[in-house]
Amino acid sequence: MNTLLAYNLLRAFHILAVIAWMAGLLYLPRLFAYHTKAARGSELDATFQTMELKLFRIIMGPAMVAAWVFGAGLIWWDVANKFGWGFLLFPWMLTKIVGIVFLTWWHHFLGTARRRFAAGQNLRSEKFWRMTNELPFLAAIVMVIAVTTEFGT
Repeated sequence: MNTLLAYNLLRAFHILAVIAWMAGLLYLPRLFAYHTKAARGSELDATFQTMELKLFRIIMGPAMVAAWVFGAGLIWWDVANKFGWGFLLFPWMLTKIVGIVFLTWWHHFLGTARRRFAAGQNLRSEKFWRMTNELPFLAAIVMVIAVTTEFGT
């Protein structure tokens, strides 16, 4: 396979995985906001628990792993073919790394919250979930601008 084609496919799969992951990171807190209104043990509570579990395990988990794997492949490619290891210290790459760490932490934070909802021990209000719903998108804005402009190179 042509090496440029392989690189472009790697980038494409990384972008698709990130889109799927971001969709879950944005949607799960919205489900939590609605879930806070459901009576514990009700049919609506059970429906939300099923939706949240499937979103987290079937979409978000695999998408996060794929984003990490394809992202690591892109780093390997850039180290081997473009920049060497030093590019990991470029400001734009450091910005992306900080964003990745935040999104991964947020993913696990949401997983913990999902388990608490399932156990009937939600600790957060509807207002909290609505206010934090857009945090992944704000992180994505910063990351995309940093990477596409290669700020600080």
